[in-house]
Amino acid sequence: MQEPTRIIALRHGETAWNVDTRIQGHLDIPLNATGMWQAGQLARALADTPVAAIYSSDLQRALATAQAVADATGAPLQARPGLRERGFGSFEGRTFRQVEQESPEHALRWRRRDPDYAPGGTGESLAALQRRVTRTVDQLAARHGGELIVLVAHGGVMDMLYRLATHLDLQAPRSWPLANAAINRLLWTRENGLALVAWADTRHLEGDARDESHA
Repeated sequence: MQEPTRIIALRHGETAWNVDTRIQGHLDIPLNATGMWQAGQLARALADTPVAAIYSSDLQRALATAQAVADATGAPLQARPGLRERGFGSFEGRTFRQVEQESPEHALRWRRRDPDYAPGGTGESLAALQRRVTRTVDQLAARHGGELIVLVAHGGVMDMLYRLATHLDLQAPRSWPLANAAINRLLWTRENGLALVAWADTRHLEGDARDESHA
């Protein structure tokens, strides 16, 4: 039986669009000054952690966060498109308030967390996101039995990791934080998948963390 894989899951540092509550999705938005500072704080917090590998979304806000941790720990870093944020189609670049005003019927399906609803026409449904995240994490974690890996991704991916680890339904209301640059700890086994160890540690940020309201 393979030993469990320990996982530290990190949401990227803050971007200007996080501040504006603007939907990023697959758009490649960089970290702002606060986000770069948060990445540095993460690097300091994890510098002495024995990390076997770091896997990051290939979007620059995640990659820049991951690179700071890689520089501090010396662990190899690889980009993985499977860790990207949920795609939001034509809604990307707009705020949720704009979506509510312009497409109230779509905003309602989004708010109700319809598992099969693809936002913005060509976006990714929650069911599809769950399949993608599960497949990606299973593939990566299976390589590192008995080791610790770091996954750097996005609010939507963090939300999905929490649901998978706690066996919560896709439509269950979210009551857990998805703060930028928070440290989340999980355990993975081939037999049972993900289990929750600890969530949303932001002590290294001294309270300077932004939640994601509509992930």
